[in-house]
Amino acid sequence: MTEPASRRLVVPMRPRSPGEEHRAATPLELFFDLVFVVAIAQAATGLHHGVAEAHVGEALLGYAMVFFAIWWAWMNFTWFASAYDPDDVAYRLAVFVQLTGALILAAGVPDAFAEQDWRVVAVGYVVMRLALVGQWLRAAHSDPERAAGARRYAIGIALVQAAWIWFAFGPVDERWGVPLFVALVACELLVPAWAERHATTPWHPGHMAERYGLMTIIVLGESILAATVALEAATAAEGLTPALAEIIAGGLLIVFSTWWLYFHRPVERLLEDAPLWRVFTWGYGHYFVYAAGAAVGAGIAVATDQITAHATIGAFGAQMAVAAPVALFLFVLWLLHEFQHPAVPTRATGPVATVLVLLTPFTGHAVLATGGILAALLAWKLRTGQTT
Repeated sequence: MTEPASRRLVVPMRPRSPGEEHRAATPLELFFDLVFVVAIAQAATGLHHGVAEAHVGEALLGYAMVFFAIWWAWMNFTWFASAYDPDDVAYRLAVFVQLTGALILAAGVPDAFAEQDWRVVAVGYVVMRLALVGQWLRAAHSDPERAAGARRYAIGIALVQAAWIWFAFGPVDERWGVPLFVALVACELLVPAWAERHATTPWHPGHMAERYGLMTIIVLGESILAATVALEAATAAEGLTPALAEIIAGGLLIVFSTWWLYFHRPVERLLEDAPLWRVFTWGYGHYFVYAAGAAVGAGIAVATDQITAHATIGAFGAQMAVAAPVALFLFVLWLLHEFQHPAVPTRATGPVATVLVLLTPFTGHAVLATGGILAALLAWKLRTGQTT
């Protein structure tokens, strides 16, 4: 009887078959996602408090920057693990190092929002990324056919991490902070394109659809958690008022409908035999899906704070804090699951619903109205038999 890989220190890191049947997320991958919950919660909390205090621009910028670090580290591991997953002791220990980096990053989020101090976030991010460099070097050693591409990944990631350290600890003028951040993000995004041009990694379409779906559930769960905490505090202080009951009803409609809309179409079919540019668009586009999904809960918390007089922001701004992320979620989902796929009939329901959601703050009842629009959109899709 062959000894399980998890009991062996090192085994060859062979590529997994893209056509493997019953390819499901492993317990280690699920644990990996669970640790990222902490970082996402910290980012959403920072966004909530910043917007509630009417520091909207600073809060949105900080949230976008922090969420990129979270999402990019998660995404890179996810695609790597779909192609290479020996599950030996060395692999598990390397993943634990990445998880440690995620916790370090989460610990630095409050300072990043409050003081614009990115040092701890950068350390956690670099720990996660350098651990992945070691994984790519292992893949290069064990998979000669794709060794050049794996080495490109390792070289590209390592070089960009050196730049991130300089960004966080070097003498960078504040005026150049955001442009430099954007430039480094561009470098990060270009590394996979540069590496995959030489040799495509053997990722599994069904496995990737499941992994992205699991992260969608996590960010929507964060929304439920953030909204629940805010509503619990509000009802404890003032009881269940009609205004709070309206937010609860609307919030539930929003979260339930966004979940259903995302999983309404089998995503695996969108990835099978898709050209590389479409796969990149789908994978990268989920940054906005995830960031918007987690921001919905922060927006509901802001709306709750505003009606209970615990926020500086006005009523219109508080309601837009709900409508804007929902609209972004809807529109990007339409782009990724319908518009860019010629085999899928393109309808204007996504953009129309997006515009309607953005108009809901003018009604004075944005949360409930947004929930009603999403529920109506879902009902229409179900009635007409749309699969996207």
